[in-house]
Amino acid sequence: MRKFFLSMMVGTAIMFASCGGNSSKTQVSEKQEVAEKEGDVYVTDVEASKVNWRATHKGGLAPRWGTLSVNSGELSVADGNVNAGEFTIDMKSLQVDAASVTEADKKAIDLQNHLKNEDFFNVDSYPTATFHITKVSDLDLSTVKDAVDGANKLVSGNLTLLDSTLNISFPAKIDIQEEKVAVDTKFTVNRVDWGIKFGTSDLDPAEWGISRDIEVGINLVATK
Repeated sequence: MRKFFLSMMVGTAIMFASCGGNSSKTQVSEKQEVAEKEGDVYVTDVEASKVNWRATHKGGLAPRWGTLSVNSGELSVADGNVNAGEFTIDMKSLQVDAASVTEADKKAIDLQNHLKNEDFFNVDSYPTATFHITKVSDLDLSTVKDAVDGANKLVSGNLTLLDSTLNISFPAKIDIQEEKVAVDTKFTVNRVDWGIKFGTSDLDPAEWGISRDIEVGINLVATK
């Protein structure tokens, strides 16, 4: 299985990512106090919301991509701005898109099962990942690169994967309407920050080409 993974996906881990275009590198810090909800509450539409992921070898070779499902979530809005919220991701829903596996001797299901086991997301022990907003502020576009089109806010929150929680910040486009809130973002995380270290040994030449970065794309829809 190890040889299969290294030849098939050298570099995939996962979490959410856009399947096209570049994404902003996240700012990562220790977990922070979660923001209190104020104003109107919007409940996540789990059918309309999605998480995409994409990863490659170093240098952008052999990309693989797929999806995750959103289990639940809420956003709160006051004075025309999102001020708090959270959502939960079903890690057992992890899918590898078969279209990303073009080699005749490779199977997407084998990579998918590997990503779900103890080498990576250990979904039996950690069936969900969570994100809790700690702050939402206006975005200064001059301070970021490769943000999603229309990005207007900087979102910070505590991301929990496995048994690790870290605070991340990323640009997002937030569109608030009377009955609906839409959040669109793409960014890049380093899986090692959350302790996902399979295939990252600096002592093994077979692993030197494995990327630690995962591109993440989140499209969240919540209704009043």
